[in-house]
Amino acid sequence: MSPPKIAPESAVMRTVGWRDYALLDSGNGRKLERYGPYTVVRPEPQCLWTPRLPASAWDGADAVFDPTDEEDAGRWRFKGPHKETWPLGWGDVRFHGRFTAFRHLAFFPEQAANWGFLGEAVRTARAAGGAEPPRVLNLFGYTGVASLVMAAAGAAVTHVDASKKAVAWARENAELSGLADRPIRWIVEDAKKYVAREARRGSKYDGIILDPPKYGRGPDGQVWRLFEDLPELAALCCELLSENAKFLVLNAYAERISGAALAGLLAEKLSDRGGHIGWGELALMEERGDRAIGMSFYARWTP
Repeated sequence: MSPPKIAPESAVMRTVGWRDYALLDSGNGRKLERYGPYTVVRPEPQCLWTPRLPASAWDGADAVFDPTDEEDAGRWRFKGPHKETWPLGWGDVRFHGRFTAFRHLAFFPEQAANWGFLGEAVRTARAAGGAEPPRVLNLFGYTGVASLVMAAAGAAVTHVDASKKAVAWARENAELSGLADRPIRWIVEDAKKYVAREARRGSKYDGIILDPPKYGRGPDGQVWRLFEDLPELAALCCELLSENAKFLVLNAYAERISGAALAGLLAEKLSDRGGHIGWGELALMEERGDRAIGMSFYARWTP
């Protein structure tokens, strides 16, 4: 079979706000967001423009994140009482918002563009027939929103993350969503180690999500470096795709990466699969709908 065809142009997958989330305003290196009942100010260096809302809208935020270094660490300042967790939702899935020590709130709203694709891909696979649900693998699955979207659509999900705490939060989200009885395997393990073992076993999946950080550590001290380790992991993931696989989604947040680079990597590793590779950027749209913040890069293979 011929190699996959890479889309000739990039595409921006734009996430607009929904009931429990909105990007209210941005500028001067920050963004003003709403997460359910809370308004939040977080750093975003690429917001080089000027905010549109008055200063009072920003000053009235319930929580502000002050970074302590150039990475994600820092601390929150709160204007008043706040809950440790609170329920949020997207579609049929419910999950907890949390003020983590790493500037985010226990999920990444720009991924909603991917959630919509994943849910539809699983429903399409179910409709195509077969007694068994599609088997999907979510690597670096974090708090599990993508896993739950696919489980709600009818997939049998294997959710892998090196953080015991993150997997515990994901299981709590499954309970909150009423999906705890769905076929979801929760695995605390280094992603590369798990995938290598699955490849040796000859395991196959009908869809794979690969959403690695720039840098991380496994439960046994394994070190993950995106640029050094991603090519091998991507190759192993491609080995795990079943004959009738429906997708492989690769996402990365590193500043030096690009959608074109991710697409080129997938095209090489899937050289005998045919199909199509779309690539580009995930972006958050401001509530007014005419200004966007690019958040991460993606490449997506489909047959």
